[in-house]
Amino acid sequence: MAEAERIIGTPDIPDAAGAEPEHPGSDDAGTPSPDERPRGKRRILVLFTVAALAYALDLVSKMIVVAKLEHHAPIEIIGDWLKFEAIRNAGAAFGMGEAFTVIFTVIAASVIVVIARLARKLYSLPWAIALGLLLGGALGNLTDRIFRSPGVFEGAVVDFIAPKHFAVFNLADSAIVCGGILIVLLSFKGLDPDGTVHKD
Repeated sequence: MAEAERIIGTPDIPDAAGAEPEHPGSDDAGTPSPDERPRGKRRILVLFTVAALAYALDLVSKMIVVAKLEHHAPIEIIGDWLKFEAIRNAGAAFGMGEAFTVIFTVIAASVIVVIARLARKLYSLPWAIALGLLLGGALGNLTDRIFRSPGVFEGAVVDFIAPKHFAVFNLADSAIVCGGILIVLLSFKGLDPDGTVHKD
């Protein structure tokens, strides 16, 4: 968790060369000014709104799949190139690592805690969206781990999106992957979670 905060955390300490504080409206101690705080609160709101939307879509889709598709023949969406097929996945995203269900549950819970702690340092809208996707996806699959059979923290995740020649996945997996890709792109562009831009 400390390593994660090191990578995407945003310390508010100027460098030794006398650089200006991270936030344009910050005081000499690096504390955001009153004008900056509302902007930070709006970014936090975006984060949790995106997370709630991703979580709700994942939860509703899984409820429909379990009620209407499980124990039935797959539904062809685009011929045999894309089908909806209900399966229970005890592994990580895309069916990997089925022997480590409890470990994946702990990892998902840790991701949620880290994102919640980092939210207070968030001043970038793209980062808010990316972290919101990660948070919503992690919550979606964690809900399955806790509440679905065979037991608490060992539950199998409901997957149903089945492209040809690819692993079956769900909307939570999609949100996690999209959030991860966005974070990589933002990192390449040098945009930090606090809204500052750096060049290596």
